[in-house]
Amino acid sequence: MTLLLGIDIGTSSSKGVLARPDGTLVARAAREHATATPRPGWVEHDAEAVWWADFAALTAELLAAAPAGERVAAVGVSGIGPCLLPVDADGRPLRPAVLYGVDTRAGRQIAAQRHRFGEERVLARAGSPLTSQAVGPKLAWLREEEPAVWARTRRWMMAGSYLVHRLTGAYVLDHHSASQCDPLYDLRGGGWIEEWCEEVAPGLEWPRLLWPSEVAGEITPAAAAETGLPPGTPVVAGTIDAWAEATAVGVTSPGDLMLMYGTTMFLVNVVEAPVPSRELWSTRGAFPGTFSLAAGMATSGAVTGWLRDVTGTPYGTLVEEAAAVAPGAEGLVMLPYFAGERTPLFDPDARGLIHGLTLRHGRGHLYRAALEGTAFGVRHNLEAMARAGGEARRLVAVGGGARELWTRIVSDVTGRPQQVPRHTIGAAYGDAFLAAVGTGRARAGDIASWNPVRETVEPDPSLGGVYEELYGLYRELYPATRAAANVLAARQRADAERAGSTTHGAAGAAGL
Repeated sequence: MTLLLGIDIGTSSSKGVLARPDGTLVARAAREHATATPRPGWVEHDAEAVWWADFAALTAELLAAAPAGERVAAVGVSGIGPCLLPVDADGRPLRPAVLYGVDTRAGRQIAAQRHRFGEERVLARAGSPLTSQAVGPKLAWLREEEPAVWARTRRWMMAGSYLVHRLTGAYVLDHHSASQCDPLYDLRGGGWIEEWCEEVAPGLEWPRLLWPSEVAGEITPAAAAETGLPPGTPVVAGTIDAWAEATAVGVTSPGDLMLMYGTTMFLVNVVEAPVPSRELWSTRGAFPGTFSLAAGMATSGAVTGWLRDVTGTPYGTLVEEAAAVAPGAEGLVMLPYFAGERTPLFDPDARGLIHGLTLRHGRGHLYRAALEGTAFGVRHNLEAMARAGGEARRLVAVGGGARELWTRIVSDVTGRPQQVPRHTIGAAYGDAFLAAVGTGRARAGDIASWNPVRETVEPDPSLGGVYEELYGLYRELYPATRAAANVLAARQRADAERAGSTTHGAAGAAGL
């Protein structure tokens, strides 16, 4: 029988699966890695030591687990994004990759491009405002701040497209990933805005655009020697991890919304047409003719990981203690902005806050307040989506953090049921499905049989009053403390500059 290989490169770990064309999961593997923060506001990955090394290691582990006589017939990949990896004419990395919106180094370039192109024009053409998520300002940062690297840069890649290049030699990017490269992609027209591309990054070669399930090329003999994959195996273009994960759980039709529980919380709402928004990201979808509204919190599982580390307490114990605490955490409200906040605030200088602490509160209260704080953030983003014109009729919970207590709290806070599919293993499963679609082994609608709904988490209507009051306080706390948080953020940057660079393993949500 034939097998489909899916590999996803995440912020703090990478995952891989082998699946059959009917969706049967044959094997899975995971590998943790470090995320470098060499300066305040900088978040980076080494493309060779993280992206490629993880792909090769996971592939070797999965091939060793493959049943005798079965071989990989197609490969799909995905990864964090939008990222910026500058490479030379041969595709060799010239510096570590600059990661997505958690990297905030290009603030000056964001302001300059807002002024140069005009906020209204950018919103009309690209669909989203210029924020730390945007690739255009990061390209300008590279040109202005690292001219020696820029002089050698001929192309640029993301995590998924770098893997595709290493495997096939192709220089491509999928339409969805391109639609997050503000202000360089025309959301309605479906192509690069050539005059803005040339102005922002003069002389660069721009990748050929494909849809995530389109075949980008075949495994080269060199890549086969490094990975053990059969030469000539087709590789699809792939996409950014959240959209591969949305595909994996059937969030592909207008009205579908994915809640991805992980190191960060991410939401993808499929919509019928482009919906520009100042509070969210408006993008292309994973399949031709589809669009989406997206939202992303800067932390979620990262905060629970922080609590685990500072208390020295295993996740299981923290969950048990939090479950024993009454809804509302006995009067605690947490702002989970421990790494700034992305949507809908777009404030990299927002900071975490635990309000209402008394000597009665213990670690169970803190853990429950963290889960409730992220749930309040989800509700805030759902309301922003509704304001923008999105319509979330069906919510699907996925990711390593999609566990009973957390999903139940989110449903109670939002008043919305969440479907939990049979497989919540992440984007790698979606990568395998996209590989099946791209090679004619499945159709887009087959994901319903690949990954049916296992259960539905229903909200408890008796808790509506409690959470309504606390959500109101949550919304009041940010504007009331923003000025102080911004001053503290500036002090933290200055202190970190004096203290020197650091490298951390990003806190994850696995095991929640």
